[in-house]
Amino acid sequence: MGGVGVDKRIDVIATAMRGGITASELVDLELSYAPQFSSAKDPVNMLGYIAENLRDGLTETVQWHEVAGEVAKGIQLIDVRTPGEYARGTVDGAVNIPVDELRDRLDEVADDVIVHCQVGLRGYIAARTLAQHGRHVRNLDGGYRTWARI
Repeated sequence: MGGVGVDKRIDVIATAMRGGITASELVDLELSYAPQFSSAKDPVNMLGYIAENLRDGLTETVQWHEVAGEVAKGIQLIDVRTPGEYARGTVDGAVNIPVDELRDRLDEVADDVIVHCQVGLRGYIAARTLAQHGRHVRNLDGGYRTWARI
């Protein structure tokens, strides 16, 4: 199941649930890591940050079944993955602006936009970046992977 380290994350989340730890409290968990293999903030910590931002209204999401209707209304859809990933397939109607290029290409971004990546993390980063530049942004929950499977 999953890739390297997934078992650790499942153990941490299961323990947090058993201990009554809320999603927001995941931010403060001190989890061990090896600097050469991972970042100081574990994906479990990032999950806590995302939960806080959703709760506090700092980020919004959109579901796979809502995207086509939003695009039909004229909402811009941006695939923030790499050009290579985009070339292998994207959500219908998406333009490609990689997350690392967003700040340099703000003039190409509408005021109301939906972003997506492969599973959600880069979309989340893109959404936060664009929101800081005054855009109304929603991130596709589950990213392209979810959209393509359904």
